[in-house]
Amino acid sequence: MTEKMNQLTARIIPCLDVDNGRVVKGTNFVNLRDMGDPVELAIDYEQQGADEIVFLDISASSDNRPTALKNVTEIAKNLSIPFTVGGGLKTIDDVKAFLDAGADKIALNTTAVTHPEIIDQVATDYGSQCVVVAIDVNQENNKRVIYIHGGRTRVEKSFNNWVREVEQRGAGEILLTCMHKDGTGSGFDNRLTGEVATNSKIQVIASGGAKNEQHFLEAFQAGADACLAAGMFHSRDYTISQVKKYLNANGINVRI
Repeated sequence: MTEKMNQLTARIIPCLDVDNGRVVKGTNFVNLRDMGDPVELAIDYEQQGADEIVFLDISASSDNRPTALKNVTEIAKNLSIPFTVGGGLKTIDDVKAFLDAGADKIALNTTAVTHPEIIDQVATDYGSQCVVVAIDVNQENNKRVIYIHGGRTRVEKSFNNWVREVEQRGAGEILLTCMHKDGTGSGFDNRLTGEVATNSKIQVIASGGAKNEQHFLEAFQAGADACLAAGMFHSRDYTISQVKKYLNANGINVRI
């Protein structure tokens, strides 16, 4: 277990993947199905004991930006826990709009890869604690391949170099989504998450593959600072408080 993990409370973060104003869930980033209203779900998850909420506008475009901002404003009004927003943020003005709407942090993915200087800019203007860089990675023939545009576009960039660059540019956290695990229910990629956490001084959020409380325990033991999940919470198979009680009983420091 990493030194970071010993110092900080392990966080459980439900993720709201939002498509045209509704929360959806798929498998390996496809076959999306409706899971409910983002505002209602966010409020419910805070009541269950979520440490943070992540809102990702997966159909982000200038066309539906007003809908996304309206959702963010409504969620922020009803939450007292930290709230991260991502999806389609292309400029510092986009970042400002969502922070002004009530988000505590912003998640950058495609724009961070195509215009990495935005990481420095947001960190300088708002502080590193405000910047989450989401990295979508797929395991292909023993190679770690980065994707952008919601998992649709492959990037010829070294995974390890990108992780290092993100930290050096001032990001406060890495949201590491393992696409080969997403929606499979086979557990997080603990080997990859552990490697990144061990080699990073910043927080690492494990994402992709959670189906039960043991998967969270294994990820935290591997070195994750936080674990993000969607399907297992949206489907009501587990509540966040159930997962936290299990973790607490197994020696993981969580906020109960």
